[in-house]
Amino acid sequence: MCLILFAVDAHPDYPLILAANRDEFYQRPTRSAEFWPDFPELLAGCDLEAQGTWLGITRQGRIAAVTNVRDGFTAKNRRHQSRGMLTRDFLTSDESPLSYLQGLQTQRTLYPGYNLLLGDRNGLYYYSNKQPAPIRLEAGVYGLSNGALNSPWPKLNRGRTLLQQLLEHSHIDPEQLLSLLKNRIQPSDDELPDTGVSLGWERLLAPCFIQSEDYGTRASTALLIGRNGNIEFHEQNYDHSTETERKSFSFFTKD
Repeated sequence: MCLILFAVDAHPDYPLILAANRDEFYQRPTRSAEFWPDFPELLAGCDLEAQGTWLGITRQGRIAAVTNVRDGFTAKNRRHQSRGMLTRDFLTSDESPLSYLQGLQTQRTLYPGYNLLLGDRNGLYYYSNKQPAPIRLEAGVYGLSNGALNSPWPKLNRGRTLLQQLLEHSHIDPEQLLSLLKNRIQPSDDELPDTGVSLGWERLLAPCFIQSEDYGTRASTALLIGRNGNIEFHEQNYDHSTETERKSFSFFTKD
């Protein structure tokens, strides 16, 4: 993922509301969301190059999502492991979110910079290998992109505001969540973060929805977890700026 907007215990009917965009090069092979044949409890898309996932949820209500930390100042290490395996390994295990994240603290240098959201029916946690320890997230509206949690980047500020406005309604429409992810407002140059990449790339990556010849938003996901245990998962896929496959799932959590 490159943009995750989410509300924790901020709506009377939904302990978690999440809207997220996955941005990637168009040629990178990908499988859209489905229940995995080898892990039938897991609903997620799959990065077919590294066999991990950017966002997934299980029938038991375990959830995981990852973003990279954009750092153009540090040389890349080709021996790093894939960040998509962090989410996959958690979702296919029975380990608690906190225990899993505490274990990652001893493996900080094995992966390039990342932000990781992990949760189950007992709570949601945030951890980055750029910080010392996991954080349990209290009630609130959050944004996560390629910097730290709630970094004041234009896309995060705009996205959190739009999500907060939706929370004022008694009914949350997944279509509205997917729609806010299509926001293409381009910030001015003086609003852009400095992450060590070129100004051209900072501009390209600044809107919520990204479009270019080779790289852009590949999938948008709306996820709603109800207090009654119902999970709604909607994924809209894109090829360049064109909508392609649409996936929708609804099921109740089970023990």
